Amino acid sequence: KVKTNNLDAKITESELETEEKGTEEDSTRESDSNILDVSSDYPREKHISIQRHLADLEKLADLKEDEKKPCPLCPEDKFRACYSHKLHRHLQNLHWKVSVEFEGYRMCICHLPCRQVKPNVVGDQTFSKMGAHYHCIICSATITRRTDMIGHINRHVNKGETESRFITVPPPKSSHEVLKESATDVKVLPNYSTPQKTDSYFNPKMKLNRQLIFCALAVLAEERKPIECLDAFGATGIMGLQWAKHLRSSVKVTINDCNENSVTMIQENCQLNKMKVKLNTKEEDNDEAMGDGEKNTDTIEVTKMDANVIMHLRSFDFIHLDPFGTSVNYLDSAFRNVRNLGIVSLTSTDISSLYAKAQHVALRHYGCNIVRTEYYKELAARIVVAAVTRAAARCNKGIEVLLAVALEHFVLVVVRVLRGPSPADDSAKKIRYLIHCQWCEERIFQKEGNMVEENPYQQLPCDCHGSMPGKTAVVLGPLWSGSLFNTGFLRRMLFEAVQYGLDEAQPLLKTLVCEAECTTFKHFSTHSPCDENKQEECGVYIKTPNTSAESHLVHGKRKSEEVIRNAAKRQKSENSAEHPAFYYNIHRHSIKGMNMPKLNKFLNYLSEAGYRVSRTHFDPMGVRTNAPLSQFKTVLMKYSTPTYTGGQAEGPLHLPEGVQVGEQVQAAADGKAEDAEFLEDDKSGVVAALFTNKYPTHCAAD
Repeated sequence: KVKTNNLDAKITESELETEEKGTEEDSTRESDSNILDVSSDYPREKHISIQRHLADLEKLADLKEDEKKPCPLCPEDKFRACYSHKLHRHLQNLHWKVSVEFEGYRMCICHLPCRQVKPNVVGDQTFSKMGAHYHCIICSATITRRTDMIGHINRHVNKGETESRFITVPPPKSSHEVLKESATDVKVLPNYSTPQKTDSYFNPKMKLNRQLIFCALAVLAEERKPIECLDAFGATGIMGLQWAKHLRSSVKVTINDCNENSVTMIQENCQLNKMKVKLNTKEEDNDEAMGDGEKNTDTIEVTKMDANVIMHLRSFDFIHLDPFGTSVNYLDSAFRNVRNLGIVSLTSTDISSLYAKAQHVALRHYGCNIVRTEYYKELAARIVVAAVTRAAARCNKGIEVLLAVALEHFVLVVVRVLRGPSPADDSAKKIRYLIHCQWCEERIFQKEGNMVEENPYQQLPCDCHGSMPGKTAVVLGPLWSGSLFNTGFLRRMLFEAVQYGLDEAQPLLKTLVCEAECTTFKHFSTHSPCDENKQEECGVYIKTPNTSAESHLVHGKRKSEEVIRNAAKRQKSENSAEHPAFYYNIHRHSIKGMNMPKLNKFLNYLSEAGYRVSRTHFDPMGVRTNAPLSQFKTVLMKYSTPTYTGGQAEGPLHLPEGVQVGEQVQAAADGKAEDAEFLEDDKSGVVAALFTNKYPTHCAAD
């Protein structure tokens, strides 16, 4: 009997050890499963705290009127068993009301010992405390705070992980949304318009920006074929897809992004648009094509690199930079390997610093001192061009500004690259400081030279620095002082926009052509008489490249000196008549108590006075002219009519020096009837009527 008892004892001890090992293995498996829940795909049962209705939660408690029941989501030491009415109130107020909802399910707060909090050490004993938490319906993670749980679920939705791995949850619908722009389909995530919370950012408001860049690339594709172009920040790949879909064999498109999820999205969008993908993540794999990629012209190369890395490793003819915020961190890499006569375009969306709302940020990023002015948008464009010029000059390259646009959401700059130290020196000389009068908004670029002036404010045409107390002017910059537009290139862009049916870009391009030539829409014509080497297509005259010069365009070889001279002569002929710098806002310089003329009429008045004049895309009420500010105000005053209230003027009429009263009255008469003739016989009576404010209507009619 003793032996048998010993054997039984040994057997029971061995069984207990095996059971303990089994429980340890189960616990380790459970912990491993909790860690691998996000990646596991097998279905499993959901936690009891996740229910659809409050009645389902009450069923777990098995409520009965005569019996006390414990709470299914609270331990007994926290909430004791109670009757049904009290337990119902407890479940509704504590667990159900503070739940997190997702696709019809409620993730109620749980107080069970599922999540262990940091232990408290009291003397030699440790007490482990259990905290309240939520169970994620997607990955079964336990999270303590409700706000953190909501953010956790939102991150799952942003990544497209909405399929729960529970048996009872039906598979939800696809979270991707398909958008269409310019005959190109792109698949985006639900929050595609929030760049901070999504990997594939897509902004529908930037459609005009994409159309302008496409027109610039189409013009370059007409000069030489094929060209290698890079979209350094692909996101959804919409821009590169439009290039490849419309230009086809003329371009070799490379779409790059450093985010793995964005690269996956770009591949899916390429397949959605029936284009082959050549995926390269390393430079040594660049020669490997995918399938019949060489035979198929609609092949897009997708790379996963940092933008600076890919631009350092490879050469391109066309590079577009569109990061989130400023693009100054990528300019050195962009100009390092860009080919001669290639194009670099960049979109800057840090408008808070460029538009002088955060001046310290502009000083930090661009090294420019700026203030808020009436021409702040053109000031922002010249700041970006100055940064581009300095980056190109560091690589012994010069630039030619083809296009500079500053709108509500972005600043777009497109430049052509000219290789060599001489173009670099010529471009660097155009970076100058600007003297701006804060009293009258007069402005002028500082004179060239190294001599220090005692009072540089005397360069301003106005006399505010002498007549007003204190300092009235500030020095802004350094800024780009050259031209912001190339007329010939803009006309070719307009032709490409008409050819491809880009309706949104056509009105803006017409405005830019008029602004570059400093003419009004009345004198706008698709025929430009100042260019000699032209070709007419579809009623639009475009420049044709010099065949003798373009025949020497061979990648990897330097052009001859004659070709460089011909290109320089062609660029000088295009920029022979530069537009005036900056513009004036007609509302900013209006006279109090006077009605201004219509903007188009005012442009005609300035033109008749012998000045070049045009409207500007920077400001809908802006006037770009070479007239000085004093003459601008004189003409504005001459053709303004007095404003009267109840038949009497509000106060005396103050006229500037050099403007006669007879001219003022004649302007009022022309404003009411353009065919009326001014009579100077009763000038004294007119003066008396104006200054005594009696019968102003009869005075104007007389």
